[in-house]
Amino acid sequence: MSYELRDHTADVAVEATADTLSALFAAVADGLAAASAESVPETGGDRFELEVAAEGREALLFDYLDRLIYERDVRLVLPADHRCTVVESDDGGGKGDADPGEWRLTASARGVPLDAVAAREIKAVTYSEMALERRGDEWYAYVVFDV
Repeated sequence: MSYELRDHTADVAVEATADTLSALFAAVADGLAAASAESVPETGGDRFELEVAAEGREALLFDYLDRLIYERDVRLVLPADHRCTVVESDDGGGKGDADPGEWRLTASARGVPLDAVAAREIKAVTYSEMALERRGDEWYAYVVFDV
């Protein structure tokens, strides 16, 4: 699993690859942390858990990253060291194959106190140019954040 920060006009983008969809979500979230602070301390901060559900993979990624920004603002921490599990429920709600079900994420992050890092504010995640796709044997994502 890996990520790289990409310059994007006045914004910042994270480009990530991973072997699994769960690892990809964690890599993008780690990229968000890297975009938010010059460096993240290796220790300190308490882990917290969260769950997110959405109708599609892209919406799940968007909602997860948006939730991390919310948690940062409410808890006054920089979410770091992300662990994710992403699954698609096979319950199509009885509507047939046209409705594949819901995507769910369970995750945890280490909340590094904001006063322990030199953080810059990431205002929001955007759908602008968002990509989430399978490329050969790995998953790929590109996400732009408004700074």
